[in-house]
Amino acid sequence: MPYINLKLTPEGLTPAIKEEIIAEFTQILSDKLGKNPETTIVVIETVETDNWGIGGKTVTKRRNQPSSEKD
Repeated sequence: MPYINLKLTPEGLTPAIKEEIIAEFTQILSDKLGKNPETTIVVIETVETDNWGIGGKTVTKRRNQPSSEKD
């Protein structure tokens, strides 16, 4: 029973896009690994950009910085 847990920021995630993501990840495991789609679990968790940090800064702050300051 495969279990996929995706953590994404919520921008652009509509219910329709979430359905597509779930279907496509399920299909990938079926095609590539022979896993049964009926027992494949896909969970999408949204994380606000203020609650996600990279390099000591929140994603919100990093997205508001000029490109040259991000690396």
